[in-house]
Amino acid sequence: MNLQINEENIPGTILRRDAMGDVTGLDFLNKIFFISDGIMLTQIREISGIDGSTLQNWTKRGWVENSKLKRYNIDQLAHILIINMLRSCMQLDKIAFLISYINGRVYDRSDDIIRDSQLYDYICRILDRIMEHGDVTTDAHTLRECITDVTSDYVEKISGARRRLNNALEVIIIAYYASVIKQHSDLMVDSLMNG
Repeated sequence: MNLQINEENIPGTILRRDAMGDVTGLDFLNKIFFISDGIMLTQIREISGIDGSTLQNWTKRGWVENSKLKRYNIDQLAHILIINMLRSCMQLDKIAFLISYINGRVYDRSDDIIRDSQLYDYICRILDRIMEHGDVTTDAHTLRECITDVTSDYVEKISGARRRLNNALEVIIIAYYASVIKQHSDLMVDSLMNG
């Protein structure tokens, strides 16, 4: 089966790629933070579609770092977008584990092996490469090669960090692509119900 499915939105957001100049990843984040080094909760809602109570719940559970003076920085937004892009197809506690597998504790930057904004950029660059072909025929070997190629500029902070990063990226990409396929099938079912 060769499915022609492409994601029209920037991963983790409700914003269309074409409305943002077809940028994703760090280019997208830099557009958001071009004028200011922090954004408000209302802006995060406009970008992600996440309601305030959901974000407060994630913060209470320790999955998202508290804002500083009611403003979120580029890494906090990236972190939120990563959770948001996975939550339709993965349990939140598994997402939290996956993020801590990469970067340890949310409130402790000293145990991070990568900035959240760089992680989000890697995710988007890998997805862009896979989806540019417009099909779902990418096998596990090809996906791993793509991940290795995209993360070739990554510099390990501790021994084994690259392996951890690449393993987590493989899970994230597969889970996200599964959510894109699920969203596509939901729209097909809605069409049948309303047709």
